[in-house]
Amino acid sequence: MMETNRLGFSEWRENDLELALELWGDPLVSRLISANGRFSEQAIRERLQTEIHNNLKFQVQYWPVFELSSGSMIGCCGLRPYHNEARVFELGFHFKPEHWGKGYAHEAASAVLEHARSHLKAEFVVAGHHPDNMASAKLLSKLGFEYTHHEYYEATGLEHPTYQFKYELC
Repeated sequence: MMETNRLGFSEWRENDLELALELWGDPLVSRLISANGRFSEQAIRERLQTEIHNNLKFQVQYWPVFELSSGSMIGCCGLRPYHNEARVFELGFHFKPEHWGKGYAHEAASAVLEHARSHLKAEFVVAGHHPDNMASAKLLSKLGFEYTHHEYYEATGLEHPTYQFKYELC
């Protein structure tokens, strides 16, 4: 699907429940993306189905990301439709803790932003983060996102800082 120097992207499939449980079942991954800091197995199953559905309907999902050197799944990064607007997407990424601080999120998100521009003809991309997640705030700024507003995020029940990435018109 997509590939960078160190990372390869795949698509979530029905038989990927074990990978989904490994990622979203990790309390360090889920602590800032769910209301109680954890996802039940049923919630992870539903999340997997949502990703598969988004891929079928919108050709986007938070794609599984694999480290090319080891072949191991290290997280996910991708897009979802933003308020059902055409050509406007929301960027998201979740990585396993042992892969934090290695530049993988930046590398993956950069590839996803390019994919949104070149293949999906995105008008713009939004992204948000948990108010306590300063690492994501720093990364979004480094990627070129600009803060626009706070937005209620149902999964956590909190107002999240929200940012926008606008593509340069050529």
